[in-house]
Amino acid sequence: MSDRTFRLSEAGRANSIARVKALPLGIFDSGVGGLTVVRAVQALLPSEDILYLGDTARLPYGSKSPETIRQFADEDARFLVARGVKAIVVACNTATAHALAGLREHYQLPIIGVIEAGVDAALANPDAVRIGIIATRGTIRSHAYQHALALRRTGLVIHGQAAPLLVPLVEENWMDHPATLMVLQTYLEPLIDKGIDTLLLACTHYPLLIPGLRDLLPPDVRLVDSATTCAEHLKRELVRLNLLAPAGNDGKLEIHLTDLSEEFEGLARRFLTKPPGRIHLASLGC
Repeated sequence: MSDRTFRLSEAGRANSIARVKALPLGIFDSGVGGLTVVRAVQALLPSEDILYLGDTARLPYGSKSPETIRQFADEDARFLVARGVKAIVVACNTATAHALAGLREHYQLPIIGVIEAGVDAALANPDAVRIGIIATRGTIRSHAYQHALALRRTGLVIHGQAAPLLVPLVEENWMDHPATLMVLQTYLEPLIDKGIDTLLLACTHYPLLIPGLRDLLPPDVRLVDSATTCAEHLKRELVRLNLLAPAGNDGKLEIHLTDLSEEFEGLARRFLTKPPGRIHLASLGC
């Protein structure tokens, strides 16, 4: 091979890498709760373009069977892949628990779930011993967090608490409603009685409930939210894979929802720190 040919092929590879870096990140959730992950990613990685899909027509995933969750997650990923994303974040704990492994086998691009990031953050404190988990029924029944925690550290005492009413309450924008605080207290009391030192919020809707959670929990209980930890894990992976968007790029957000309503559009705007612009209607499973 001549020097000139070698230089041309090197330039081609460099251009190809640059094109991939410039592609958007794909993020999906069963609803708009995953926009808490988007907000955290925007704060941590402001140069990244983001394509978000919320399957609002079929939420919540937590009450569905594992087979249905896997089908829905595959349709969500296919939607994003067809639009040319460079990586996918499964911003849904239930879908991560049941579908992440299958998605990674099927699609040839980095796919990141929220569970590994949450477990890493929960165990970042070496004194964490009694860990509580609140999540949807599907996530708790999958034992994904319990297994991941137990594999990482022996001697843990882990308590999972299904909290199925919290997602619809957040979707209704009842974060500060007295009824929500009563429901939270009901879910938290068994965990507090067991003396937890860490509470893992294993649903991306739950960071919006942090003010109420702090009021109800003992002050020494550490909160770990899946949105912030997922964004931090995503950044580490993009750095490792050399996929970070060029610095200085003004990251854009494009939102697609499978059901458009005033409630969902209003929630999407409240979940974010930046205006989302026009929200698009998505069609899946076609």
